[in-house]
Amino acid sequence: MSLRWLCPTAGDLRSRLGQTAGAMLGRGGRWLQRAGGVASAPLQPAPQGAQLRFDGDVLRLKSGWELARGLLVFRLCGLPGLVRRAPALLSVSRWLLGRRLWGSLLRASFYGQFVAGQTPPEVGVTVQHLRALGLRPLLAVPIEEDVGQDKEGEGWYEGNRGAMLGCVGLSAQGGPQPMMQLKVTALMSARLCRTVSLRLGEPGGPSELSLDRVMAVMGGEEANFSGLSPAENRHLQASLLRLDTVTQRAVEAGVRVLVDAEYTYVNPALTLVTLALMGRWNRTQPWVWNTYQCYLQDCLARLGADVALAERRGFCFGVKLVRGAYLEQERQLAREGGYPDPLHPTWEATNHSYQRCLDLLLELGARDGQRCQLIVASHNESSVSHAVRRMEELGIAKDGGAVCFGQLLGMCDHVSLALGQAGYAIYKSIPYGAVEEVLPYLVRRAQENQSVLQGIRKERDLLRRELCRRLLRRP
Repeated sequence: MSLRWLCPTAGDLRSRLGQTAGAMLGRGGRWLQRAGGVASAPLQPAPQGAQLRFDGDVLRLKSGWELARGLLVFRLCGLPGLVRRAPALLSVSRWLLGRRLWGSLLRASFYGQFVAGQTPPEVGVTVQHLRALGLRPLLAVPIEEDVGQDKEGEGWYEGNRGAMLGCVGLSAQGGPQPMMQLKVTALMSARLCRTVSLRLGEPGGPSELSLDRVMAVMGGEEANFSGLSPAENRHLQASLLRLDTVTQRAVEAGVRVLVDAEYTYVNPALTLVTLALMGRWNRTQPWVWNTYQCYLQDCLARLGADVALAERRGFCFGVKLVRGAYLEQERQLAREGGYPDPLHPTWEATNHSYQRCLDLLLELGARDGQRCQLIVASHNESSVSHAVRRMEELGIAKDGGAVCFGQLLGMCDHVSLALGQAGYAIYKSIPYGAVEEVLPYLVRRAQENQSVLQGIRKERDLLRRELCRRLLRRP
């Protein structure tokens, strides 16, 4: 790797350092130590009303090693062919290098960039580092299931329940207003989620699989839905009890649960069980939050209907607002299934959808921030800036709980750090677990988020600029 790759002014660096980048790395990373550390003085929080700047100055808070690792990882993530072939490359490299060396290299690169760690102490170190930078953790156990990956019996799902309860405990130690993410398909068969979703679309389905009946099963009643087989009813009952148990433990620990959305063919079932959890636990504040994907054409209508339902039923409402991660897969499924594409036709239409949903939720949060709360889960600078501007216009406090922001660990740090230093509540979504367990999850997310990975050029350039500034010892 040449210095010209790291910095456009490589000639200045050569005259000053007199060695290649490889030689410098071979001396134990002393060049990174000279370029490392955080800023000599912390950045001052931006005053209320100040324009947030996403120009990368906050990257002075990063160490030199973090800058170099991020630059390398983003360079590789920007290669679509590499991302597409990632599963095969990971398998071959593990065979060639051996498990130990393979794991060490990944920990020094992709795993270290995007994952909090494997053990509770490792996760704790990452959490403390984030908190020192003004960021909050949003822990996630990277477990999920898709149709065709069904597990035999309840053992796998029960094991996942234990993992989710462990995540509750770790999240409770993460600082103020802790949150965690939860995937329903870790605790309930994806095949059953699809079956329930299909039943909800049939005549009479919504009345039989009603919110009240699902809530009753969560409370201990027997599941006996005529549209499901005896085995499906038994699994549904066990799954709903698992979800309710995890939620109860989270509420007792003061941890808010953000339920992820997934593919459109399971989302109706996910929304049903999430609203049932809201009905049971969101009486005084929103402990359970649902995720809304704004690239879906019906997102605003469904969001409005669910807000109205929460108002009628008298429970609080929490929302994680995203654009959506399954774009290529959803379009392929629509083509193969012969049904209309459920997504907005253009990126601009998706942005418009996101802003309309965002404005609706911000106005609700301004009206009653105790009963309606929102996490703006976006890497889009325009969406973040719009939310900040509207929060100020509506009088919503930066970290009062009604509105917060969220981004992935290791991505969009120039935005996350700017928000954190300005006093906004900003969470970093961070998976944790063993390398072998987490990497398949990361590969899937990378393949599903090709548009995000290909849009990291600005962040990559900002990292390179900050690294060059330190190597050249510029002020």
